[in-house]
Amino acid sequence: MLNLSVILEDSARRYPAKSAFTFMDTTFSYKQINEAANRVANGLRAIGINIGDKVALSCPNLPYFPIIYFGIIKVGAIVVPLNVLLKKDEIEYHLSDSDAKAYFCFAGMPDFPLGEIGYAAFSAVKECRHFFMITPKPGMSSTIEGTQTLSDLMAEQSPAFEMHQSNAEDTCVIIYTSGTTGKPKGAELTHSNLLLNAVGICDLMENDADDVGLIVLPLFHIFGMTVMMNAGIYKGRSGILLTRFDAETIFDMMQKHKVTVFAGVPTMYWGLLNYTNPKFDYESIAKTLKLCCSGGASLPVKVLEDFEKRFNVPILEGYGMSEGSPVVTFNLLNAVRKPGSIGKQFWGVEVKLVDADGAEVPVGEKGELLYRGHNVMKGYYKKPEETAMALKNGWMHSGDIAIKDEDGYFFIVDRTKDMISRGGMKVYPREVEELMIKHEDVSLVAVIGIPHEEMGEEVKAFVVLKEGHSVSEIDLIAWTKERIASYKYPRCIEFIAALPMNATGKILKRELRK
Repeated sequence: MLNLSVILEDSARRYPAKSAFTFMDTTFSYKQINEAANRVANGLRAIGINIGDKVALSCPNLPYFPIIYFGIIKVGAIVVPLNVLLKKDEIEYHLSDSDAKAYFCFAGMPDFPLGEIGYAAFSAVKECRHFFMITPKPGMSSTIEGTQTLSDLMAEQSPAFEMHQSNAEDTCVIIYTSGTTGKPKGAELTHSNLLLNAVGICDLMENDADDVGLIVLPLFHIFGMTVMMNAGIYKGRSGILLTRFDAETIFDMMQKHKVTVFAGVPTMYWGLLNYTNPKFDYESIAKTLKLCCSGGASLPVKVLEDFEKRFNVPILEGYGMSEGSPVVTFNLLNAVRKPGSIGKQFWGVEVKLVDADGAEVPVGEKGELLYRGHNVMKGYYKKPEETAMALKNGWMHSGDIAIKDEDGYFFIVDRTKDMISRGGMKVYPREVEELMIKHEDVSLVAVIGIPHEEMGEEVKAFVVLKEGHSVSEIDLIAWTKERIASYKYPRCIEFIAALPMNATGKILKRELRK
């Protein structure tokens, strides 16, 4: 028997008065978070939410997120976290596809009325029976007349609750993939999937209850949910919540709260590296920081090296995906680190690289990364055919191309779907990006394939220049051509002020292709 909410209940017993989460100037203790989650659980039970029911949640990084998340889990229901940037039709699809019976939605802001958007989607899904508005402050009325609030649900509910004793392999969370290859699919993650990932990542990062984590990764995303929220709660560390990435605010929080642990995606490290302000004591910030980790996409080696040099802190790169809960491989804190490597397989996880025929490739050769172990999802919700394609003989097929060196370290080369076929020759965008970012005028780059009548596909680079720098398309192409095989260099470069990114800061190449 196992219910993921034991991590919250255990920390509430061990550290009742200790800060669990801080948002702006308000701090919530572990006891307060746990009792609030119990009130949510009692409220859900009172309206008829039962074991196995799905409950959707649209909420940014606010203390409400862990309160509602664990309240749902305590009942034995299943959390369906939704990206807060989804529009009405997208929310409607997720509510319908997941068979959600209740929906918690943050009210939003005047310039982005998430609550109104969410309610419009909810109203179109008859099977979803309950809607609760999450107001910015407890006790506020809903922005939509006639709808209940989170406060209404929790009112007069007991702060005590006897959690449902789930089985370890029961579904705990349904998290939707980004949908880059069609409609988003809901990956069913179990209680044991999520618990073992959280415990394992704490061991790798050598966290303890004295650590302070800065949580800017969205909690609705599996990276932030597992590595920063669940792992932090398991260890009893304190978490500083931020609703969006802003370099100035990040450094302000690091300095004010003496942050020791930070996790982000590559574009966040790039943003921090390119921001300076004399009001911050960067030397003091660097002394406090113990560890950073990166995931979600490949971290350019130059960004990694420059960041570590400036802040004298290791960035541990790992690899994961929603279907892997998420961690599949990771670098070890006190072991040899190889820049650009995603490390070795996570504890309890097997990894292998195979060719198109499914045969394992030799050391140093490219192959699709497959993995199996305690981290692998049960499957895609209500999608047996897609599940069968992704999971074969217990092995999850990632769709990522990697190599393994003689020391057992893995290196991601690229996504299978991002690979460019130019005149029958394979071009891996990351290789080109890693080269081009080394140019003295280049700040960030993304490479894609574009249709070409003769070659099938041609290599195109979108380039963000460093502030105050300039270089011509002809000169940058020539510089790249001198340093890479003739079929790999970009024939076309488009200079762009900023690259499109999703809520986690991951570059959206599908938007560039449009």
